[in-house]
Amino acid sequence: MKNITDSFLCLGYWPPAGSFGFNTDILATNPINLSVVLGVLVFFGKGVLSDLLDNRKQKILRTIRNSEELREGAVEQLEKAQARLRKVETEADRFRVNGYSEIEREKLNLINSIYTTLEQLENYKNETIHFEQQRVINQVRQRVLQQALQGALRTLNSCLNNELHLRTVSANIGMFGAMKEKKKTD
Repeated sequence: MKNITDSFLCLGYWPPAGSFGFNTDILATNPINLSVVLGVLVFFGKGVLSDLLDNRKQKILRTIRNSEELREGAVEQLEKAQARLRKVETEADRFRVNGYSEIEREKLNLINSIYTTLEQLENYKNETIHFEQQRVINQVRQRVLQQALQGALRTLNSCLNNELHLRTVSANIGMFGAMKEKKKTD
């Protein structure tokens, strides 16, 4: 039987002196080969792996720091935006209140203006009615006077004869003459 320690000491099985060969017993050589490869990797790769891990750690830390800075900047911008929003809302409320006050004031001014215009129109209407009444009254007076004069002339013409006519004319001339002399003495 073969010595078990022989297969663990080397990568392969020890051929008799003077020749070189491979151990083909997979179950015996694989753990040895793996432990040697891992040992070499750990010994030589430890620096490279730690450098890679350190670089990765530094990148992660830098990313975290950048993220924190960005978060702080975003928080700052958010606070500024919220302050601007509050200011704009306050100003909007002020404009809204002033706008409502201005609307109410304009509404009252418009109502007052309409009442003034209505009063003026009422006055114009009353003046127009008064003027038309006066015009109609004057027309009626003129008609009445004209009809009265025509009636008087008809009456006079029917009652007046030549002798009466001459006496009336003489009396009228006498009255005018007396008035004329009276004016001269005054």
